[in-house]
Parts: sequence; C-alpha cells; structure tokens
Amino acid sequence: MPETVPVRCPACRREHRYTAPAYPCVCGAPVTPRLDRDGSATPVSHRVWQDDWVTVRCGSCGRRGEWPRPEVGCACGMVLRVAVAVERGSTGRAAAGDGSGTAAAQGRKTDQDGTAAAQEPKTAQGRETDQDGTADGTAAAQGNQQGSTHQPHRPRDAAAVAAEARPARPPFLSVTIRTARDAVTATALYLRWLGYRGVRRADQRPPSGIGLAARGVVAQVDPAVHPATLRDVECLWLTAMTESADCLYFSLAGYADDARTRADALGVPLFVLDLTGTPRPVNAPAETLAATGAGQRAP
Repeated sequence: MPETVPVRCPACRREHRYTAPAYPCVCGAPVTPRLDRDGSATPVSHRVWQDDWVTVRCGSCGRRGEWPRPEVGCACGMVLRVAVAVERGSTGRAAAGDGSGTAAAQGRKTDQDGTAAAQEPKTAQGRETDQDGTADGTAAAQGNQQGSTHQPHRPRDAAAVAAEARPARPPFLSVTIRTARDAVTATALYLRWLGYRGVRRADQRPPSGIGLAARGVVAQVDPAVHPATLRDVECLWLTAMTESADCLYFSLAGYADDARTRADALGVPLFVLDLTGTPRPVNAPAETLAATGAGQRAP
C-alpha cells in the first residue's frame, strides 16, 4: 500500500494529504519512494535536473532506479518537494540510493565465495577422473562407435533460438498525464521499458518541447496543444545525426501530415501520448520498436 503523509505549505499554512506514487520496476514490481513523516516540505524556487529525481530500491529484485522526486502543488501557487526518507548507512550519492559502495563490496565477496566454491568441486572431480580414467576412456570409445551409425543432429534455426532465449518484457505501467512534467516522466519510463539505459535530460535543448537522452538515443517530448511540425521532426533527426544516435519523438497533440511523411522517410519513430501516459506508435518504425524493444533495433 502506498503511504500517505501530511504536507503543510510553509507559505499559506494549508495542509495537504500526499500519497506516494508507485512506479514500475523493470522486474514488473511496483516501486514507491519511502516518505519521511518527520521531515518538512521544501518549496521549489529553482529547478535542477539532479534534484528532480530520487533513487529508490526495489523491494522485490533489489534494483535501484531513478524516479521523479515526490512533489505536491498548493492552491497558493507554491510547489512543495516532499521529504524522502534516506536509507541507513548511506552518505553522499549512496544516500540517494545508487549503492555503488555496498553493491560493489557485496559483488566482490560473492565473486570470492563463488571462486572458492567452484574450485573445491573441480578438485574433487579431478581426483575422481584420475581414478576412473580407464573406464571413462573405454565408455567414450564405445560411444564414438555407436554415434558413427547415427546421422548428425541438424542445427536449429538461429532466429528461433534467439526468440526463445529473449526474455519476455513485463507490461508497461503508465503514469497519468496532468502536467508537462508528467509527460516527461511517462516518456522516461517508456524509454526504460523499451530497454534504453541511463535516461537523463538531453545536453542540447530542442527548439520546442523537452529533450531526453539515453545510451544511443535522443528523444523529444512535445507537450504542446498543437501538432508537431515538419521542422520539429527534422531538427530532432539532425540532432541525432550529430550525436550518432537514434531518435524518437513523443507528442501529446499528434503530428502534421508532412511531419509524418518526413518521419517515415527518415525512419524516425513517432509516438502519441494519451492522457493515461501510454505512448501509442503512429508509424511503422515506432511499431517495430514497440514490438521488439531497443535491443533488437538495427544499427
């Protein structure tokens, strides 16, 4: 159950009831920031990208992910940042939850234990092989004679093997869009669901909308009430070309006809964000990306 805490506005002294939202982890489990009941809300006067995100650890798989920091809007016009509980035994960025020190130490310990455990049965197996070497050699010779009478095994189709080995993605859990910030949050969640890692604010600000970037991709979120234009699509494509990356476009109001035609020619995936926060593909490149994910895109 998501927890609810009282939040008092320091400007007008109004009290609000804030319920922490649940975000989807890549394992499919809901992730909810742990709120600090003893902390006080902080007014947001100047936005910094690093301060708008908080690292939360998934209780099911232990994975740590970056999620939007809880905020609540007051009727007086003040935006309040809700206090989030800090994990014990963490300092600096580890307090925010990146877990670089603890996870690395646990990883080294696991590697050492795994190496020792692997060497012990391997030594025992070597002694057993030395004792029974003659019997094993005779059995191997007989197996080779019997195997020569059978036809060789036909190799399986590589595409079928890859399809079976590919893990199934959990369903995408959307975030309701009420503001432009919600549209950016929904897009960032969808990029992670597609398989892109390291989603962040883009270094270059687009002519319109908000830019996001990840490993090998740049994305543009357009929360405007008018359709995206041909110039918007071409500018995004040129930006991606300069960074040797793929590009994706997300719009709330759709696209002009010439913009869709140009995107099809350039291979730019176009998505439309509905108010439930679920991106809907509107052209062939977007449908392919949504079906296969980022890991199966052609270079």
